[in-house]
Amino acid sequence: MPDERKGLEMVAKVRRFSPEDAPALKRIMKESPEAANWSEESFEETSGWEGVVAMVSDTGGELGGFIMARQIADEGEVLNLAVRKGNRRKGEGGALLEAALAELKSGGVSHVYLEVRESNAVAIAFYERHGFTKTGQRKGYYRNPEEAAVLLEKKLTG
Repeated sequence: MPDERKGLEMVAKVRRFSPEDAPALKRIMKESPEAANWSEESFEETSGWEGVVAMVSDTGGELGGFIMARQIADEGEVLNLAVRKGNRRKGEGGALLEAALAELKSGGVSHVYLEVRESNAVAIAFYERHGFTKTGQRKGYYRNPEEAAVLLEKKLTG
């Protein structure tokens, strides 16, 4: 399912994750301490789960970002999303999110959920720009440092 979206400075091709992508995703994680820190093995394992939507963005042969989401019945959950520092604010994260949401919607998902560290104002604003709304908070959800999670939801309609 190739998807090309123009960012401010680049065109990123969004495609399905392949296990060979795991080392590159781990390098992206090193640049993204605010994202959920997954091991290389976690990427490979999660991508094999039933109902997982795992996609990467390719910017001319180099992976610039990824998204991992999953479907359970008619609900979806964004598990992890990260973009390389040099690729941020160019539309790549939005292209990944929109591609994953389209895939979830085509699978019958009506609501998508996620949580973000309370201090991650950039991520919260990003998701709100993409139609997510705050629905609650989980105190003490994150560790190192301990922090609340902001719960966000998007209804997929139409």
